[in-house]
Amino acid sequence: MVVTTIEKINLFNQITKTQVRADVILGDCLNVLKKLPDNSVDLIVTSPPYADQRKSTYGGINPDKYVEWFLPISKELLRVLKPKGTFVLNIKEKIVSGERHTYVMELIIEMRKQGWFWTEEFIWHKKNCFPGKWPNRFRDSWERLLQFNKQKDFNMYQEEVMVPMGDWAKTRLKNLSETDKRRDNSRVGSGFGKNVSKWVGRELAYPTNVLVMATESSNKKHSAVFPKELPSWFIKLFTKPGDVVLDPFLGSGTTSIVSFQADRNSIGIEIDEQYHKLAIENINEYTK
Repeated sequence: MVVTTIEKINLFNQITKTQVRADVILGDCLNVLKKLPDNSVDLIVTSPPYADQRKSTYGGINPDKYVEWFLPISKELLRVLKPKGTFVLNIKEKIVSGERHTYVMELIIEMRKQGWFWTEEFIWHKKNCFPGKWPNRFRDSWERLLQFNKQKDFNMYQEEVMVPMGDWAKTRLKNLSETDKRRDNSRVGSGFGKNVSKWVGRELAYPTNVLVMATESSNKKHSAVFPKELPSWFIKLFTKPGDVVLDPFLGSGTTSIVSFQADRNSIGIEIDEQYHKLAIENINEYTK
């Protein structure tokens, strides 16, 4: 049994001249979460072990048992999340006997019954994915990022993640038709209209829900590390400086590191003593 220990790291950002704290907790996240106050976290962003993955590290969870295993955890996450907070879950299906297992879809359904509001689904496109082929499929180059909330009204700062307009603006906006100059209703009956002329002169646009990022390759000491850009993007989108970010499956400390860089406080929970120590080392190293 893992004994719960807490490492409280006070960090000072020399660039922004702000003080934040990173709590790195060793223990089973289900037990640790029960000790956190209600409505105390602004954002939860995490990547738990996928079904039957990381057996040598975390033991692996059978896909048929995954929903049963995760629901008690998501219940506590629902409790500690603030009313206008957001939960981003990075997860991926598994192939079982040549067929995609449905545990992710089953989990979504059961979490909705639990009280979660399934707001959005982002796709992480791994742009540096290695090529591969199996007898009846190709290699996956994407993973799910499921966004859950407590309610329809939640904190979201869309301007923080805007992207350059791109070359299309130089051609598409060069010669506008009369239709482009008014609010033209969708021809597919979606109810959404557009006025293309409003984008003339703008340098930034809102991104899509497909995030194109390379997989992490610099950290060789942990078996499953997502890129710093991934939690960083959601931290910018759903929180403001001084907010609290929680990662109940902290791993090597990535979420805590990028939280510090963005002037956010963080709470990270890790069950493996070796990785708990590694997370502390990485946080101290990256936040000097």
